[in-house]
Amino acid sequence: MMGKVPPWSTRPGRLSFLYNPRYDKSIMRNFKIYPCITGHEGIDWQSQLKEINQFGIKEVAVFVEWFNEKERPHLYKFLKKSVIEKVPFVHLRHDTDKTDVEFFMQNFKTQHFNIHEEHFDILDNWKGYEDKLYLEMNYDGKIDKDVKVRQIGGFCIDLSHFKSAIARGSEEAAYAFERRGKVNFACNHCNGYNPDKMEDKHTISDLKDFDYLITLPKYVFGKIIALEVNNSITDQMKYIEHLNKLLGGYLNDKKD
Repeated sequence: MMGKVPPWSTRPGRLSFLYNPRYDKSIMRNFKIYPCITGHEGIDWQSQLKEINQFGIKEVAVFVEWFNEKERPHLYKFLKKSVIEKVPFVHLRHDTDKTDVEFFMQNFKTQHFNIHEEHFDILDNWKGYEDKLYLEMNYDGKIDKDVKVRQIGGFCIDLSHFKSAIARGSEEAAYAFERRGKVNFACNHCNGYNPDKMEDKHTISDLKDFDYLITLPKYVFGKIIALEVNNSITDQMKYIEHLNKLLGGYLNDKKD
């Protein structure tokens, strides 16, 4: 069930193993998929949070990545007033620090925080919480020289980025594979994928946008899977229902 081997454009000998079933016999442990709060404007998180309160959703992922220092206090204020009890996953950004980490840990029991490659230059921002940080690889076909994933908690694999890395034959896929079994693959971003453009889709238009997931090697999937889409919470809950069936069947299939 590993899917058709794609035509590698570069370094075929190094990357072709990513679709070889003999490297992927382990059966996936339990996972959980969470709806997300994300967006580019205040109105985005406000409308999503309104739906979360209406539906009584207790657990969500929060993508702080898009909200600057001026916007975050408003978001945090209304998160504390919401029905949310737990935020298992938070995507940080360059101008956050350990006070942001502590806010989520103390109020929402958060244990997984996502950073990017370039954030290794500013790890001191979150000093003392390095084991709570998880690396999302960039999307540029190269590895930043300062990246040392063993300094932090492990990987947060963006699933559509990883699919793109495989399709393009770029370095990110090989970097992750070479650390399989040595570094924790703890969590994921989950969004759509456009096979024609070989890029991610953050606004889902069809459930088929998720079909690529069952072509990925199982080792990249963690226990915590956070949707990263711009769609409404109503739509996200439909996607989660679909993904639970899709991934539940694939990740627990013993044929590989």
